[in-house]
Amino acid sequence: MAQAFRPLAVVTGASSGIGLGLARCCAQAGHDLVIAADNAEIEQAGLSLRALGGAVETVQADLSTKDGVELLCNAVSWGGRTPEILCANAGIGLGDGFLDQDIARALQVVDTNIAGTLRLVHRVGRDMRSAGAGRILIVGSIAGFTPGAFQAVYNGTKAFLDSFSFALRAELEGSGISVTCLMPGVTDTEFFERAGLEDTKLAQAKKDDPDDVARIGFDAMMRGEGDVVSGWSNKLKTALSLLTPAETLTRAHRREAEPGSGR
Repeated sequence: MAQAFRPLAVVTGASSGIGLGLARCCAQAGHDLVIAADNAEIEQAGLSLRALGGAVETVQADLSTKDGVELLCNAVSWGGRTPEILCANAGIGLGDGFLDQDIARALQVVDTNIAGTLRLVHRVGRDMRSAGAGRILIVGSIAGFTPGAFQAVYNGTKAFLDSFSFALRAELEGSGISVTCLMPGVTDTEFFERAGLEDTKLAQAKKDDPDDVARIGFDAMMRGEGDVVSGWSNKLKTALSLLTPAETLTRAHRREAEPGSGR
């Protein structure tokens, strides 16, 4: 790792999409990086980020497991610095009806999105609390406002993260640590391919640019805001979801996410 005078940022799910965009924002703001993802593409991401001038440590780890989170935390602590920023972005999805899903894959969604995030935030958050300063960005989703037929597990994990972010922020008030929840909508990433959602209306809808979403989240975090929904159409969807019965929301989601709906 580089000299201790550069602040350190940790970004997960940083091989592509929103995570890579967040890592780029951190690097452009003068941070060294520890970035992680569960695929070998993290090395290419590291090369592109090093071109921005800072030190970049890459970690390929499965953050759905305790060992994977431990591997990342060991890389973070190796340089002897407490991160100034943690962007907890790692997450996966899974389409299809719940009873038709492979239960191991469904549980991996829970373990990645919820358990892995909790383990990482707990470890890094404690170090930040000891230092008396830090910024945590948790990537939730506007999906957390909708019971997601044919994405039941994924939407449930995002509802958890949205709620957890607000609660943690309240607990850390006055500690010097801010917690921000970034809630994107449909974004142009590898999410749909990895989740098996390619043949759905949801996957074929107009998507937001991941770099734009990342910048919105990063700026909100740096301002110390509690939450931000990226994009005006997503803000409108979120507002309407608070006024719409859950059954109506679920039926609408089914029309978008049911296998074959895109045909």
